[in-house]
Amino acid sequence: MSLFNVYPLFDITPIFAKDVFVYDKNNTKYLDLYGGHAVISIGHSHPTYISSITNQLQKIGFYSNSVQNPLQEKLAQKLIQLSNCKNYELFLCNSGAEANENALKLASFHTQKKGVLAFKNSFHGRTSAAVAATDNAKIIAPINAQQKVNFIELGDLEAAENILKQGNTCAVIIECIQGVGGLDESTTLFYQGLEILCKKYNSLLIADEVQAGFGRTGDFFSFQKHLITPDIISMAKGMGNGFPIGGILIHPKIKASYGLLGTTFGGNHLACSASLAVLNIIEKEQLMQHVTKISEYFLAEAKKLPKLKNTKGRGLMLGLEFDFPVAELRKKLIYKHHIFTGSAANPNVLRILPPLTITKQHIKQLFEALKKEIHE
Repeated sequence: MSLFNVYPLFDITPIFAKDVFVYDKNNTKYLDLYGGHAVISIGHSHPTYISSITNQLQKIGFYSNSVQNPLQEKLAQKLIQLSNCKNYELFLCNSGAEANENALKLASFHTQKKGVLAFKNSFHGRTSAAVAATDNAKIIAPINAQQKVNFIELGDLEAAENILKQGNTCAVIIECIQGVGGLDESTTLFYQGLEILCKKYNSLLIADEVQAGFGRTGDFFSFQKHLITPDIISMAKGMGNGFPIGGILIHPKIKASYGLLGTTFGGNHLACSASLAVLNIIEKEQLMQHVTKISEYFLAEAKKLPKLKNTKGRGLMLGLEFDFPVAELRKKLIYKHHIFTGSAANPNVLRILPPLTITKQHIKQLFEALKKEIHE
């Protein structure tokens, strides 16, 4: 039996990883500046993380959500403590797409509306409503296209109000820094204005923090820079450092009822242990403060780079925008310099999403390789 061929693959087979490095079957060492789509937050194979999951597995790895699981409560308390999102309630699931799916479903239940407002170049997942709210026609099947979604330009408050005032929109879903779209972001004035409009027209504001959350921007969540209070916050990638886990934080004005949401595997014992380890390491190693320092160094080094059009993003959710497509440059970085980076919907943007444990030495290695390739 062969695999369903939906992934274009690089000819690399990783078999071992440690902190910011990945080793392939030939023992070639790669610097990981992509973290598997921003998933690796605390570094590969962190000993505390391994110990936490191993110890939990020796006790109980899984049981359904029909019984008490104190680890879920512990995770909720630690998450509220580090994120400072007080009074929110936690629902756990397995992925970013599932988090956004539940967020949109909950918004529709709460408002009794079915329309969604999303933004051009957005990416929210590949499942039913989440993919319909994603600005990529190639991955939206006819069954998904039944969803009523309006797309507007990021930053256009007038267009947002024109749609919201029609009274059919259950939710506005937004990435405060667009990930797959190419690291675009708008102004604090826009995000605060959007929050006001949502309250005025009885729509819920969903902050998609699937890629930006868990300290990647230097804040715990990227929306916090703008001093807004989303009704629902979705999260996933860096939450488990590779263990499948996602979740939504839900504002207390949204009331729970039995059967409203549900999941088989979400919030299982191993997933909670993984995420608790991530939070404890972020706190103990002061990784959010570290992200800010490394980001400042990165931005300073970027200014010295030839042919660079723009630097985008915040913290360690960064994009280098050139005046040429970066596909060939990415291949040279991988095969010649052994550095993993990412692409974006914008073909000129090189995405940098490393483990939060990255150091100046590693950033320097990237820029030395870039200067050499651009010069040649």
